[in-house]
Amino acid sequence: MALRAAEWHRLPTSLTELCLDTTLRCGQSFRWRRSADDEWSCTLHGRLLSLKQDAHHLHYRAIYPSHAATPHHDDTLALLTHYLNLAPNLARLYEQWGASDANFQKRAPRFAGVRILRQDAWEALIGFICSSNNNISRISAMVHNLCLHYGALIAHVGDTPYHDFPSPDSLSGPSVEAHLRELGFGYRAKYIAKTAQVVAREKGLKWLQDLSNPECPQFGTPASPAGPLLPGGREGYRAAHEQLLQLSGVGPKVADCVCLFGLGWSEAVPVDTHVWQIAQRDYKFGKGRNSSMTAGIYVAVGDYFRKLWGKEAGWAHSVLFTADLRAFSERLVKKEEVKEQETQVKLEHGEEVVEQVEKKEVVKSKRVKNEPEEEKMLVEVQTEVVRRSKRRKA
Repeated sequence: MALRAAEWHRLPTSLTELCLDTTLRCGQSFRWRRSADDEWSCTLHGRLLSLKQDAHHLHYRAIYPSHAATPHHDDTLALLTHYLNLAPNLARLYEQWGASDANFQKRAPRFAGVRILRQDAWEALIGFICSSNNNISRISAMVHNLCLHYGALIAHVGDTPYHDFPSPDSLSGPSVEAHLRELGFGYRAKYIAKTAQVVAREKGLKWLQDLSNPECPQFGTPASPAGPLLPGGREGYRAAHEQLLQLSGVGPKVADCVCLFGLGWSEAVPVDTHVWQIAQRDYKFGKGRNSSMTAGIYVAVGDYFRKLWGKEAGWAHSVLFTADLRAFSERLVKKEEVKEQETQVKLEHGEEVVEQVEKKEVVKSKRVKNEPEEEKMLVEVQTEVVRRSKRRKA
């Protein structure tokens, strides 16, 4: 598919306000692909959006497929500003969080420029259903397979196809679950297929979009004449969270990820065993408690961080989560040493062998034996959170 030529534009943005390398790799979104020259690309709203960065500017361009009508008004800058959440002053937020938290002040400066993306709610929902008992690399491969098999083709760049994210309708067919299992999705295949059917045939995509924070509506979605369906603040966040728990495969953590990264609820704090360990290790939280995750611990950890960091607690939490990821500790290694290691791997194994290993890892399920146990735990925690919510309302 031929592409219309597109010029690069630039936006003044410092690395302390936005670091693409960290923001796009820290587990918020799973569709961005980086080329050898550090150019990041992803399809968004019917175009191929490409980004790159220097010390002082963010460079961007949008490429539309040749069959699409030329837009009368190119809204790429508005889309980019919304998606990357560029309005808040990030340096000021870091100062605010550091002033109330000595641990944040100590760990965060090496990981400046981490922004919370404002993603499409449907994409965030399915992406984080894939995240259950998973790592970032494998989640990204799963989401790529979803787009490849069920999303519309937007463009080719060289030999690389870029597909849009699949719609609820495209994932709601009778053969989707079986096909996803063949692609290595495991028990997540059932959750994806059931959730797609509910959204496509019962609730509707607008229902999901209406769970957005009224201060952060979905990009391109017209405001309801009757006004937002949910109030702002903690009350609206809790209501959105509870609605998401009705969906198949959505427990408290997945619901919080969707609230934070897809619906604009910045007070959402996704808590998993890794975050629970951070709370114990760095904040001496829950001393003497059982080390396993329970519904009570989940709520308590989230409330603790909300009290510590305030309205943007989910954002501050994501900075510390990123700083704790093993992949980002590699940034402390000199670039020359990293390049030397990569070159040695290619010489010893060959690029084709490395690619085959990566593809094999995507299909192989290492934790098949743990899947029933994890599914049981998901149901138990989800049930407990819903029960507490009902008791609170009563």
